[in-house]
Amino acid sequence: MITGIEGRLVGTGPSWVDVTIGGGVTMRASVPEAGALGSVGETIRLFTTLQVRDDSITLFGFATQEARTAFETLITVNGVGPKVAISILSTMSTDTLTLAVSAGDPAAFKVVSGVGTKTANRIILELKGKLDWPEMASADPQVNGDRDLVDALTSLGYSVPEAMVAIAALPDGEPMTLEETVRACLERMGRE
Repeated sequence: MITGIEGRLVGTGPSWVDVTIGGGVTMRASVPEAGALGSVGETIRLFTTLQVRDDSITLFGFATQEARTAFETLITVNGVGPKVAISILSTMSTDTLTLAVSAGDPAAFKVVSGVGTKTANRIILELKGKLDWPEMASADPQVNGDRDLVDALTSLGYSVPEAMVAIAALPDGEPMTLEETVRACLERMGRE
């Protein structure tokens, strides 16, 4: 099993990168967002997982261990293959995915190509409680500290991604109560 590679980025495409590792060997990895990994010529590190099928051997690469773990967990869901899992991780951050699953929010997946309501409900059902591992916890205290805020906004009918965008747009500064923060988010969403 190849669990990681480090080397010089020598080529990119819409969903892949070529990385030259020691000895002149170049490996191609399918990735969620090739542009976010760096520029050609830079040294990058990918956390990888190797998928062997009857007709192919594919290396999938991720910028973080959390993304790799999310991918490996997503492909355990019946009907979610590597292509759909990559599409989900190209559209949603691991934090947004975790919040969408824990909130039971199938609407959060409507922006993902290849994921309909049936698949979204299956993902939520099968992954409920499985994405709350310590390695999936965000290093960003803004996300972890705002679970009550996300819950409040989703109970008002907003999707988890909409709530996350509104929370991210809040100005840093003086602390606010939950009610004041909800009001500020609602005002922000009302302007858009």
